[in-house]
Amino acid sequence: MTTSVSQERKTLRNEILGLFWGVALCLLVTLLSIAAQELEIGLLGAPYIEALVIAILFGMAIRAVWTPGQRWASGISFSAKQLLEVAVVLLGASLNLATIAASGPLLLLIVIAIVGVSLVCSYGISRVLGLSQKISILIACGNSICGNSAIAAAAPVINASSDDVGASISFTAILGVLTVLGLPLLVPLFDLSSRQYGVLAGLTVYAVPQVLAATVPVSFVSAQVGTLVKLIRVLMLGPVLIGLTLVMRIKAGRSSSMAPGGNNPLTWVPWFIPAFLAFAALRSLGLIPDFAIAPIGKVAGFLTVVSMAALGLGVDLTLIGRAGVRITAAVLLSLTLLLAVSLLAIRFF
Repeated sequence: MTTSVSQERKTLRNEILGLFWGVALCLLVTLLSIAAQELEIGLLGAPYIEALVIAILFGMAIRAVWTPGQRWASGISFSAKQLLEVAVVLLGASLNLATIAASGPLLLLIVIAIVGVSLVCSYGISRVLGLSQKISILIACGNSICGNSAIAAAAPVINASSDDVGASISFTAILGVLTVLGLPLLVPLFDLSSRQYGVLAGLTVYAVPQVLAATVPVSFVSAQVGTLVKLIRVLMLGPVLIGLTLVMRIKAGRSSSMAPGGNNPLTWVPWFIPAFLAFAALRSLGLIPDFAIAPIGKVAGFLTVVSMAALGLGVDLTLIGRAGVRITAAVLLSLTLLLAVSLLAIRFF
């Protein structure tokens, strides 16, 4: 009995040590990325390139000159998958369904419709340009819902590779920054009111901090409306992830009689998706106190950056280089389509 307990302790210690080095490396990249973002804020006044994006770029740069060995592998894998799933769950606490419902059914329906059209069209554009199914899904989710966060959340659902995630986030991030800088120019061009511009920014800009960067210089009303519309888009993340899970399940069932999860429906949806929705429900019911929202958001953001550092460390830059032009074209065309559809919706509704 004593020998068995000793062996179990030794195994546990080895597993922890196995995780330590990889996680420590990801944390180091994360801290450097956050420091770079703070420097950016100090110089430019806003985080145009988020720590999340910087982390994956730093990780890719490290991987370009050094490939982490077996000693680092388990910790990097843990950071890329398990920590990312926890971050997605905590993201649910940022959604207040009551506030979203109070915005009115018309706005809610418009956002849902535009997200749906954008998902289908972005995926179709990517496939026509010859991109793989998985990277097309990531581009569609990132473009239509919430940029890098949606790409990161969808990746484990469709078993996307680090190369696919790295490519999607890298090119989406660049165009996301250009959108923030160029979007205010559309106010005089299309004679948009503060409310209309807020809706446009919420429908097209990828991340909540970027929505603020794009709207605050225009007006406080634009910032309020833009943030609300952006949160409605983020809300779509849960249903889309569930839909992707079911599609992957159906495909797996067709290709193999031993599909993942067997015949138990409870195993078809990854644990973090219902947990994400549960956190949103708890926030909406007031069971998560207001003072806890900001800390939870910071933890979620930090874990996401750690995960992106891990994904960056697994990216093969040569593969991204081969598909770079097509990915750029797919993201650019998808974003242009989203802008056009959003402007039409604003004009008519």
